[in-house]
Amino acid sequence: MAIIRPSSDLRNKYNEISEFCNKYNEPVFITKNGTGDLVIISNAEYERLCGKMELHRMLDEALAEVKKGNTKSAAESFANLEKQFGIEVK
Repeated sequence: MAIIRPSSDLRNKYNEISEFCNKYNEPVFITKNGTGDLVIISNAEYERLCGKMELHRMLDEALAEVKKGNTKSAAESFANLEKQFGIEVK
């Protein structure tokens, strides 16, 4: 459920907004003169979202490489892992 607060609440009810964002990992939408202006999220939620975007970026990059034909067989990939890390991959 969207929580919408006026910009004055940032000054007057900061602790309440902070507690809500941290407890529920939900954003709080801040309005200025009745119009959407900011979205507040907890630091933990921000880090999670950044990690998710990075994962999507890496997956897009990998899919582009597959489309170009830049792939290796599973056996070759496992052999490289064994060589690089000195472990046996079964």
